[in-house]
Amino acid sequence: MKKFNSSQVNWGVIGAGSVCEKKSAPAMNKVSDSSVVAVMRRNADKAKDYAERHGIPKWYDDADSLINDEEVNAVYIATPPSSHLELTRKAANAGKPVYVEKPMARNHAECLEMIKICEEAGVPLFVAYYRRTLPNFLKVKRLIEEGEIGEPRYVSITINQAKHPDVLTDASNWRIDPDVAGGGYFYDLGSHQLDYFDFLFGPIKEVNGIATNQSGQYPAEDIVLGNFSFESGVLGTGNWCYTTSNTSQKDEIVIIGNKGEIRFPCFWGTHVTLKRDGKEDEVFQFEMPENIQFYLIQSIVNELLGKGGECPSTGVSAARTNWVMEQMVKNFY
Repeated sequence: MKKFNSSQVNWGVIGAGSVCEKKSAPAMNKVSDSSVVAVMRRNADKAKDYAERHGIPKWYDDADSLINDEEVNAVYIATPPSSHLELTRKAANAGKPVYVEKPMARNHAECLEMIKICEEAGVPLFVAYYRRTLPNFLKVKRLIEEGEIGEPRYVSITINQAKHPDVLTDASNWRIDPDVAGGGYFYDLGSHQLDYFDFLFGPIKEVNGIATNQSGQYPAEDIVLGNFSFESGVLGTGNWCYTTSNTSQKDEIVIIGNKGEIRFPCFWGTHVTLKRDGKEDEVFQFEMPENIQFYLIQSIVNELLGKGGECPSTGVSAARTNWVMEQMVKNFY
């Protein structure tokens, strides 16, 4: 890997849309020795508007111009997954580290190609699975490592979510277009959960699933059921349904051990509940950073500048998540 020859990470952001309003790009200006120096959107007026509102000096309506800007020395790709491979290729060929939104790509093959491109170019590849750095999720990891629930036996995911209001009203909703996103909301949201389990227990070695579209409202799958096993021996199951009633909505992850269990939400809350044999339940509450990707971006900057530590979410780990999702929905596609 080539050495990052700078004392400052100057980000160029491709696709300065909704995710960049609060979740990600503002954090790049808050992390020490990091700043956003240029943004790009295909719509020039929107690119200019974003830059002016966020105090960013330069804006473009062309990705090549941003990537080839000499002041930009790291590229954040915040576009839909269908463009991740090609934009990663261009950034890597320009010798610039790549930070790409999740899911990493539309399919596992594209992920592997992105990894290969960056390895050959000698640049690091990071992916925005930021739950690997958030305090509530790190607490769960510590509880497991400290033996609070004994030996983990199995994990389960349940997501019951009512139909998104934008499904029928927004024709530009790429999250339900498999040609752009790789799948539906399962790819967009379920990827966070599966990646987090990879972080807790290591790679998943076996997986099977069934997916279908029950509502007929869009082309992607809207329900997925899956079973999986980790190399570590832990087993898992997941149920993802994105067309339930409002009264049935649920977001819960459960980790069962031989001495207790841990329960927590992935999206709708930040609490963690620890249950152990013969002891009162403990509930831990956490506050999130204003910009949810702050800690992950901080880890990227620290790694690039040699300030200690490594980013826990890489192209290699993120590609495994794409492989798992692909196995779960392959019957549908």
